[in-house]
Amino acid sequence: QVQLVESGGGLVQAGGSLRLSCVVSGLASGYYGMGWFRQSPGKEREFVAAITWSGGSTVYEGSVKGRFTISRDNAKNTVYLQMNSLKPEDTAVYYCAADLAPPLRRDRATTLPGEYDYWGQGTQVTVAS
Repeated sequence: QVQLVESGGGLVQAGGSLRLSCVVSGLASGYYGMGWFRQSPGKEREFVAAITWSGGSTVYEGSVKGRFTISRDNAKNTVYLQMNSLKPEDTAVYYCAADLAPPLRRDRATTLPGEYDYWGQGTQVTVAS
């Protein structure tokens, strides 16, 4: 049984920081990419950041680039999203997702939600103005 368990969401003032964590269990293979997505009321699910299985390649949505950092610790089966300089428009439910990447995609982090195989339950991030 594959599970993704998120933590670290909460309420923060504008300009502050939060670090989200996502622990993956049930995957025997280490060849899986990880991504973060978010969704706020009235908006579609939005790609935030992604990282390859090795951590060697990352991709960011334009509005978070330079403020957010995705990383992973494979020994702990955990992916992180460090969020700095938070803005009210960052308020959303944040979801982590795992991509069982085939060989041709293992070295490229995907932004496409349809390519992810497993999803977490989501964690609320609220940035006060």
